[in-house]
Amino acid sequence: MITGLDFVAVPAQDAARAIAFYVDTLGLAKDDGSDFEFWVGDTCFGIWEPASFGAPFAPQNNGHIALHVDDVAATRADLEAKGVTFEGDTLDTGVCHMAFFRDTEGNDLMLHRRYAPRA
Repeated sequence: MITGLDFVAVPAQDAARAIAFYVDTLGLAKDDGSDFEFWVGDTCFGIWEPASFGAPFAPQNNGHIALHVDDVAATRADLEAKGVTFEGDTLDTGVCHMAFFRDTEGNDLMLHRRYAPRA
């Protein structure tokens, strides 16, 4: 049986550019033992370059990685001030807020906060 999520990885054409985005713009904590891994809470978040393995690059789309924040509006404003472009307005589903954006490599991400239990 599956008992957890060990890591999430996103592809990059330029790992250095992607790493700068995740560390400097999003503020993720780098893993002390890896140049290409970060921590989002208890989940390891990795960057990999498909070309290094002989594979073509394609961004991860339509599978938004939901990054938990305490305040979507405030975090969105902070990231917009850093040059991050969001896609549309913040979505309020009635139980959570979601704001969609992409990293420097074109991978889909979202800011997310559940504020109410499901009905």
